[in-house]
Amino acid sequence: MPVFYAYQREAGLSDQEIFGIQSIYYIAFCLFEIPTGLVADRIGARNCLSAGAVVMTAANLVPVLSPSYLGFLVHFLAIAAGRSLTSGAASAYLYDALHAHGAGDHYLRAEGTARALGLAAKVVCWPLVGPLMSLARPVPYLLSAAGAAASLGCALALPRRVRPAGAGGFGAADEPGRRAAEPLPKRSRNVARAVRCLLASPWLVLVMVQGVALFTLSRICQVNLFQPILLDHGVPETSHGAVLAAVTVAEAVGSARPQWLGRRLRPLPLVSLLSLAMAAALAGTTLGGPLPAIALLCLFSAVTGFAYPLQRKLVNDAIPDGAPRATLLSAESIVDRGVCALAAVAAGGYLSAGRMDALLWQSAAATALVMLGVHTAAAIRALRGGSGG
Repeated sequence: MPVFYAYQREAGLSDQEIFGIQSIYYIAFCLFEIPTGLVADRIGARNCLSAGAVVMTAANLVPVLSPSYLGFLVHFLAIAAGRSLTSGAASAYLYDALHAHGAGDHYLRAEGTARALGLAAKVVCWPLVGPLMSLARPVPYLLSAAGAAASLGCALALPRRVRPAGAGGFGAADEPGRRAAEPLPKRSRNVARAVRCLLASPWLVLVMVQGVALFTLSRICQVNLFQPILLDHGVPETSHGAVLAAVTVAEAVGSARPQWLGRRLRPLPLVSLLSLAMAAALAGTTLGGPLPAIALLCLFSAVTGFAYPLQRKLVNDAIPDGAPRATLLSAESIVDRGVCALAAVAAGGYLSAGRMDALLWQSAAATALVMLGVHTAAAIRALRGGSGG
């Protein structure tokens, strides 16, 4: 993902076209999330993860075959479909599987460690991106396709069942070749159950809203603005892979030990403070030269690494027992991607006008306003006798 900006610019796309495709991608992700969440709750997370791996493999081959506006648009639409198949299903599968084995307390460490391992793999690969692209521009996409194909093997190796009989979760639908016991009309019932759950759980809505700022900041910075920020400071493209590796090491360290901070503050204010720190670091990249900017990007990523597992646990803990977990997690992703779609359009406009500094500072101000709103709502709810984490 972080190489696409330079790759698309070389293919002749403008900033507005590049960020326009990103906006379409986020909207497509929103449209795919609920159907794929229903698929995960119905046919099982394991099958859903396998389907996502197949789609992602094909998606990464499209830019190689068609390096054009249409090719990149098809690529990102397929990426949206593949990621939506795995986003809610992966987290729900892990959460339910651990609880099924009486190991629910290990969720935070497992989520953080898994993210850290993925980031560590990127650290090994990303410094090679510059040299490989100088030899053949499509190589990163071919390697991404190979990685997605390998993930299919991982999905097929997962246990078919994740819960004892009679418990909440995926159950028999996790066995390949078997359909869920309920008739076809019941497919839509998970949506109704998810809506009722959200209406009855203000705390769940509140923690999902808090995650919007966290997700939008991390996504827009690490995917959309990473290369523009470095190019704005005169960092050559051949060094971007090495810089990204350093930034990723910082995130991996934070992701591996989120419990370090979790012992000191309650989850809701902790994630809010981390989101504000991310916004401040991102805005601070406008104040210095290339080295301070790189240092602040590393700080941004380290804070992101701490925050992500904490936010995922906060949301999962807020989901009531027996609720359609994958569908609710997909609903959270819809909100996140919807905001990112608007942010991508704005980013394209700001960059085309040469106003990236204004974009970063206004993003920090918007994050502060969101956090203020979340904690005001939490305080009002506490005064009325509500409970929460």
